[in-house]
Amino acid sequence: MTVDPSNIVKHLSEVHSTTDRRFEVFLRFVAGLSSPRSTRVLEAFLGPFPNETICRVIDWVKEEVKRRAGNTESEAGKRSLLNTMHYLFESQNQQTLGSVETLSFYGLGLTPIDCAVLSHAIRLCVTIKHLNLAYCRIQCEGLQRLGPALHKCQCLRLGDNDLGDSGVKLVSAALRNPDCKIQTLWLYSVGLTDSGAVDLVSALSTNPSLTELYLSDNKLGDSGVKLVSAALRNPDCKIQTLWLMDVGLTDSGAEDLASALSTNHTVTELNLGDNKLGDPGVKLVSVALRNPDCKIQTLWLDHVGLTDSGAEDLVSALSTNPSLMELWLAYNSLTDRCVSALRRLILNHPSLEQIWLGGNEFSEDGRKQLENQRGTRPGLRVDV
Repeated sequence: MTVDPSNIVKHLSEVHSTTDRRFEVFLRFVAGLSSPRSTRVLEAFLGPFPNETICRVIDWVKEEVKRRAGNTESEAGKRSLLNTMHYLFESQNQQTLGSVETLSFYGLGLTPIDCAVLSHAIRLCVTIKHLNLAYCRIQCEGLQRLGPALHKCQCLRLGDNDLGDSGVKLVSAALRNPDCKIQTLWLYSVGLTDSGAVDLVSALSTNPSLTELYLSDNKLGDSGVKLVSAALRNPDCKIQTLWLMDVGLTDSGAEDLASALSTNHTVTELNLGDNKLGDPGVKLVSVALRNPDCKIQTLWLDHVGLTDSGAEDLVSALSTNPSLMELWLAYNSLTDRCVSALRRLILNHPSLEQIWLGGNEFSEDGRKQLENQRGTRPGLRVDV
């Protein structure tokens, strides 16, 4: 720490620019020396530490965090950002980092210690617009370290981590925080079951900020979706985007969901794809779509076991729904028998912009009839 203060930043930047990580421990050590707790202990042996040098080290670390946060497309970029956060942790800096646009560690394995370091950095931020921790192999122990800081993020991605119900319970605690800023929450494929959904739904009932919720690829079943439906009935619920793709929903659970959608006027995007709804389940959803207050603009019903009979009900319901803009009906069992009804929908619906019908059982003539609708309205997309 006896280096000329005017040159310390230059030296740190040169060392940090090496790609083989050989100076990583050294940089953590230097950052640790800028901690007041460390300097007080070592001054008795090494003499006073120049305050100007300490301040420059801390400022350099803070600037490096901000700079490297914008370069995380590669694994090396993510690793470099994480290392810089370790320096920040070692310095025990308590000065704010201000607002951060994005922190992305997607696909980078994070240990519980890494999570503690990241939590320290997040606490120094006023807000984080987007924190992406998807597929980081985070488990409950790592999430415990992150928990106290998660409420500061506006968009939080935790998908593809083995969190389980206990991990989701920690996320629910963040949602209950009165200062919670989370608007978008990705919890796809995290091992959530209907048991864990109890705590999550309870938290949703007290959270005024959440508008997008992604719960796809979890084992919720009908009982778990019933709990989510109860949250939708809450008049304070602000959820606009709800993804329940591949959650084990059947026509039995669809009744609760359809009932909730009939009274909920905030949901504009609903994904129910890859569930065994069949015609009975889609018919129940169609009842909700007939409600004049229904605001659904984007609807996924791909791979749900829909046949021509159920499609007739759906088309009839959608003909009275002026909000719909995008409709996904791919990979069902639709045949030429419902082509006429689909053509009517495409031709007459005032706001429909895109419809996906690929992977069904149309004949060549049926496909051509549907494809011929593409030019009937400017910007209309018909994918068969």
